[in-house]
Amino acid sequence: MTEDPMTIREMCEAYDVTPRTLRFYEAKELLAPIRDGQRRLYTRRERARLKLILRGRRFGFSLEEIRQLLDLYDIGDKGEAQLRAVYEAASARHADMVAQRDELTEAIADLEDQLAWGQSVLERVNQSDKAAE
Repeated sequence: MTEDPMTIREMCEAYDVTPRTLRFYEAKELLAPIRDGQRRLYTRRERARLKLILRGRRFGFSLEEIRQLLDLYDIGDKGEAQLRAVYEAASARHADMVAQRDELTEAIADLEDQLAWGQSVLERVNQSDKAAE
């Protein structure tokens, strides 16, 4: 990707987001593009932050959680605090997602059992109706 700042249009095309999304992330202090009059210019840093925001949203993190994790980068320890915090948060999120998947798998199996039972009952009813005719 280029080192030159990108316009809002270029960001939208490159990351498949809308201008409204970028402005919303800016309002939430997740992004801080350079302002050149009415234009917003996104540096390499802002592009990296947007990638992390989009990934965090995909993994189910709230915008506040993402903001807090992004803010840790500016501490000045070469990102070590941020990496540790992201790793811990991601580990916890992973455990939550696995638990949700397991619950969903169990619910699907229960529903499939109920559907099979319902289908067998309906088949018996249909056979009884045909025998009565």
